[in-house]
Amino acid sequence: MGDYSSLGDVAGKRVLVRSDLNVPLDGTPPAMRITDDGRIRASVPTIRALAEAGARVVVVAHLGRPKGAPDERYSLRPVAARLGELLGQDVAFASDTVGESAQSVVAGLADGQVAVLENVRFNPGETSKDESERAAFADQLASLADAFVSDGFGVVHRKQASVYDVAQRLPHAMGALVATEVDVLRRLTEDPARPYVVVLGGSKVSDKLGVIDNLLGKADRLLIGGGMVFTFLAAQGHEVGKSLLEQDQLDICRSYLARAASTGVEILLPTDIVVDTRFPSGDATPHPRVVPATQIPADSLGLDIGPESAAAFAAALADARTVFWNGPMGVFEVDAFADGTRTVAEALTKVDGLSVVGGGDSAAAVRTLGFDEAAFGHISTGGGASLEYLEGKQLPGIQVLED
Repeated sequence: MGDYSSLGDVAGKRVLVRSDLNVPLDGTPPAMRITDDGRIRASVPTIRALAEAGARVVVVAHLGRPKGAPDERYSLRPVAARLGELLGQDVAFASDTVGESAQSVVAGLADGQVAVLENVRFNPGETSKDESERAAFADQLASLADAFVSDGFGVVHRKQASVYDVAQRLPHAMGALVATEVDVLRRLTEDPARPYVVVLGGSKVSDKLGVIDNLLGKADRLLIGGGMVFTFLAAQGHEVGKSLLEQDQLDICRSYLARAASTGVEILLPTDIVVDTRFPSGDATPHPRVVPATQIPADSLGLDIGPESAAAFAAALADARTVFWNGPMGVFEVDAFADGTRTVAEALTKVDGLSVVGGGDSAAAVRTLGFDEAAFGHISTGGGASLEYLEGKQLPGIQVLED
């Protein structure tokens, strides 16, 4: 996997590459600024390898969630410019997905050159649940190329035209990024080195139900932080003030705690919490204070795990041989509530074994807090795809490549 030999000699061939270029932007059109180019940088090796082999590389990707129509806020134009800087060559940009501009730009490519098509989600066929509509768009995309390389791991859990349907229409191969991601995830699920510790954060328990359910039978320890912890605390009978709480998940949290106790899996919850009376926003000055996790005041909400908990989490990671981390421990974007996430990230850099940062906000936190990405075993580009794989689900964008 990640081997393009199945495509034969790609020199002179038009190779459609599905990348994940869904990066955060700031500002207003047309002056949009990329605030984290991690996914673009991760996409470069496959694109460069194909270009150096003489392929005419046609990159397709999405950005944000436009509603099936052009929206300047989600244009890939600034992404194409950044990709060109990273590749060290001019990258052509098509102002539509499969129309006149796309056809003209692709036709104008010489061997070794690269083009980026406009956001595929500007076309309603990309995400359509109507298979005939999706198929029609896939036909148009496939007509632009001679072969297909899937390298957008962040979307392989989606049955979408540029991910799934195009692969059925062209000779296809797995890109290096996707191949690496799949290899790492298999190492997490098939006989992982132990102790195996999973750190889960983020806002909602409901986002992680399948992962918790599946990993309770595989991991040795689960460390729970972030906004999701308050539903666990409430499930134990504690007041959580104005903290994020999913009332409809209380019973399932109780069942997870009981199941862990009966099977010998350790679930570690915070013992102290950093709270404030309001969520940090605008120019308001934060007023953080640390309280016991069992005594969150009624007028406060939890915004980070406390220092005692952060130290306990770091200690629980110290002897780990395999670690998967998905979801920050608090509102890491605000320095007053970033220490829990910072401590967990620091502990991962010291793991003697495989440490995996599970994409999404966790990967953003690593970069925002200034860590050297090379200090981690692997930083995933696909939070949702990683979670679905760890739930034991089939990923359509992987399955179609292996069939």
